[in-house]
Amino acid sequence: MKESIEGIERFVSPGKGRGLRVIKPFKVGELLFASLPYTYVLTASERGSNCEFCFTRKEGLAKCGKCKKALYCNVKCQKGDWAMHKLECGAMIAYGEKWCPSESVRLVARIIAKQKAQKERSTSEKLLLIGELESHIDDVDNEKREMNEGDIASLHQFYSKNLDFPSKTALLTLFSQVNCNGFTVEDEELSKMGSAVYPDVALVNHSCCPNVIVTYKGNVAEVRAVQDMTPGEEVFTSYIDLLYPTADRNERLRDAYYFTCDCKECKTKSKDKLKLKVRKRNKSPGPEEISSMMRYARNTIKEFRSAKQIAEKYLKTPGELMEMCQLSLDKMGEVFEDSNVYMLHMMYQAMGVCLYMGDWDEAIRYGEKVLKSYSILYPPYSMNVASMYLKLGRLYLGLERKLSGIDALKKAMAIMEVAHGKDHQYLIELRKEIEMHK
Repeated sequence: MKESIEGIERFVSPGKGRGLRVIKPFKVGELLFASLPYTYVLTASERGSNCEFCFTRKEGLAKCGKCKKALYCNVKCQKGDWAMHKLECGAMIAYGEKWCPSESVRLVARIIAKQKAQKERSTSEKLLLIGELESHIDDVDNEKREMNEGDIASLHQFYSKNLDFPSKTALLTLFSQVNCNGFTVEDEELSKMGSAVYPDVALVNHSCCPNVIVTYKGNVAEVRAVQDMTPGEEVFTSYIDLLYPTADRNERLRDAYYFTCDCKECKTKSKDKLKLKVRKRNKSPGPEEISSMMRYARNTIKEFRSAKQIAEKYLKTPGELMEMCQLSLDKMGEVFEDSNVYMLHMMYQAMGVCLYMGDWDEAIRYGEKVLKSYSILYPPYSMNVASMYLKLGRLYLGLERKLSGIDALKKAMAIMEVAHGKDHQYLIELRKEIEMHK
């Protein structure tokens, strides 16, 4: 039997298909609803710092007695996770370092297991069943189909002892559903903790002018208002990073979600000029030079992403990454202002490399430039802005710049109180951190 969520209803959104709308007023910072995941996985790199079951971040986690890989808060969490962990425990022991299914594979394996074991509607399916998730299977191109087929092979390799698989057609649909509807569970600094599927939250449609934000309390998704909302208003979140100009955003939406956004910002492109700001000089760059530099910038971002993955995999020196950042910033800086989003992207990457290298002063220099523009280009109550305040605040405090550090942390807190709610564990920890440095 279908349940309901107080103050929210499912409806047919004109031009968008299914959606959610509010049937009572909501104020900025108010919780619309919270949703347990239908299924979820902790990112492998986070093992050791977060509980596999509840995602709580703490020290002194206890290892699974069998595989010694999965860690838990206590026996209760370990028992709670066993139904899902047992799908992987034996394979992790057998394959050792060669155990490497993608998070999509891990999620699909858990969905198959849960569907077999649970016949009733789950608490995460109050408004939408897992099987009703949009798959866009007919829109999947050859490259994505090949990736899905590779994931199916991986699923068979790592999970065949514990699972009976549906047909290949059903698996292709399931992988497409997970890829279109999966959520990245992030912490307060936007570091990835895991991946999850929340059917009810997946009903929220996209807008580049969102009126809600999705944040996480452990592995529970919370949907909070970032604008005052009146009855009848549709609920919109953002599926993508809103920093980039309209063309880039819609290219990302078409590639990942198979639609083009028609929100007010996409129609007016009101922020595009600011986002693509060109440097003032004696002879202003012409359209051709600007277009050429934009192509260079997009290619550089892709190249850097690939280089970063290689560096992480083979533990290469970050020096080459830093050189890539500096060279691209020098080249783009001939045409673009520092506030141009492509410059900001590479500055943000440079900041990350500096942090990795322990060069805090240089990290702050890049971070301050990035934050100045982020505060203008992102919507109010953006976690991209809050996470930058957090990073800079902690860097300032580490360099004994107490006043700057406390000020930055307080600015992060003001955003997070809306995005996470005032009683969230992150806010409790942040208040203690500020108090400790006063």
